[in-house]
Amino acid sequence: MITDEVLMTAVKSGNLDKASDLYNRYSKRLYNYFVKISLDRDAGYDMMQNTFLRLIKYRHTYDQDKPFQAWIYQIARNVFADHLRKNKVLYSDYQQVENLGELDSSESDEKYEQERLLDKSLAKLSDEAREILVMSRYQNMKYEEIAETRGITVAAVKVKVHRAIKKLRVYYFELEKI
Repeated sequence: MITDEVLMTAVKSGNLDKASDLYNRYSKRLYNYFVKISLDRDAGYDMMQNTFLRLIKYRHTYDQDKPFQAWIYQIARNVFADHLRKNKVLYSDYQQVENLGELDSSESDEKYEQERLLDKSLAKLSDEAREILVMSRYQNMKYEEIAETRGITVAAVKVKVHRAIKKLRVYYFELEKI
């Protein structure tokens, strides 16, 4: 299998057909990332599309010596920041986020309720804390990749993840009592 870095180097060199391979690999992951941090499915789709448009537009800035995933998520973070500035919306209030996958009939109501509480708890976190948890837990990014994407140290990522999980746990158990 061709690595992401090789594909992006080809895109950078003008072979734009290879961008479709990157789209196939990353579109669903980026969509999920945007939905989890923005709590808006439609905006998530738009931001995912915008990320790939910027991939093409700014392909000349890609450094083939660095991981592609960190580069694409940096673009995604910039797209989200632009979205927030443009819409001047704070996502502090919970908005119901539909499940991205259909619930299997064998899944219990309890599991659905746990996911709903987790989504509500995530919505209560600050944008930064929610983003760091989405990257580490939902996108399965390594701390090193998150550090490179955010321009901070690995130690800082670990501290931020720890604090975000601690706060998420508090919110979750508060909501569970209601």
